[in-house]
Amino acid sequence: MIEYKSPAFYRSSFALCLAAVVVFANLHLLQPLLPVLSREFMLTPLQTNWAYSVGTLALGLSLLVYAALSDAWGRKKLLLLTLVGMTLTTLALTQVESFAALVCLRALQGLFLGGLPAVAIAYMGEEYSKPALVAAVGFYISANSLGGISGRLMAGALADIGHWQWVFWPVAVLGILCCYLVWRYLPAANGFVAKPFRLRQALADNLFHLRQPVLLLTYLIGGLNFFIFLNQYTYIAFLLSDAPYNLSSFWIGLLFVTYFTGTVGSAISGKVALKLPVPLGMALGVVILMLGTLVTLGSSLLLIVAGFFINAFGFFLTHSLASSWVNQCASRAKASASALYLVFYYVGASSGGIYLQPFWHWLGWNGIVIGALLMYGVTLLLCVWLWQRSRLK
Repeated sequence: MIEYKSPAFYRSSFALCLAAVVVFANLHLLQPLLPVLSREFMLTPLQTNWAYSVGTLALGLSLLVYAALSDAWGRKKLLLLTLVGMTLTTLALTQVESFAALVCLRALQGLFLGGLPAVAIAYMGEEYSKPALVAAVGFYISANSLGGISGRLMAGALADIGHWQWVFWPVAVLGILCCYLVWRYLPAANGFVAKPFRLRQALADNLFHLRQPVLLLTYLIGGLNFFIFLNQYTYIAFLLSDAPYNLSSFWIGLLFVTYFTGTVGSAISGKVALKLPVPLGMALGVVILMLGTLVTLGSSLLLIVAGFFINAFGFFLTHSLASSWVNQCASRAKASASALYLVFYYVGASSGGIYLQPFWHWLGWNGIVIGALLMYGVTLLLCVWLWQRSRLK
């Protein structure tokens, strides 16, 4: 058992946190570069967005398999295999010359990126003492956010001083480093007990969760929230790269600093859950999202940025509450219940651009706001329905 503040705790936590930074930097680094890719390959925003969204889609779908595979193979072995695969595909991305090759490699990369989120928390739960687990999970979640933000910032900066393909070299080097550190410093599992891989049982558990109305509603809320929230950033990048703003990739990347208010939203979610029923806490987060989206209608850059700061707070408040609610409400196979939530979460992220494209074509950013408010309204109704269902339990 790894104890809090022991040398093994610091070594293993650092290895897992670095892996989280690299995984989520790889996942999100293309988002601020979409306007550049659109010009490079002469594609529409929706077509260009596939280079980004196919990664989140593949990651989400991979989670259906990885949770069960890690029970049979072991957490560290699966983590190492997927990190090596991630690093090799990142190196391959430095050489792509066509958009089709970019999309195909991003899809393959997304499959490998799912390994860490599928096994990291499970590994910690089996190998860390309770005080160590609480601290390590906090570090790990912070590393997820740091990876997403730093990947976008680094991508924007490197694209401004060179070619967009340069962005893959630093994360490839970090990938090699994190493979070594995980191999060298993540202790072999002592608390892990292998279970035979049973596809039928895995499918049965997922079907069981989908038949629970409270869980299904929570999955839909999490998926629809990310469906809009993440893709608002995609379309605002196209708005800000054009007149009258004419922002470069670096300044567009800086917009993702607004994610920091999401850290505050996540941190206070526990306090909100003590004051309100969890579904109503989720509804509060959605209302905040709607407010932030309305603020972005202001034509000044300051109001747009303020709106996204508000949005990030509301989104992560709802996301944190929904994640914990799944764990509370799952009556069996809690790991697969949480994995299924992430499947909805990432599949939602990858498909929201398709929904918002007609609104963009219709009225530009004003159309995106209309489309976002319509879907947030649906999500708000689902939160109220979930609250009513939970009262009947």
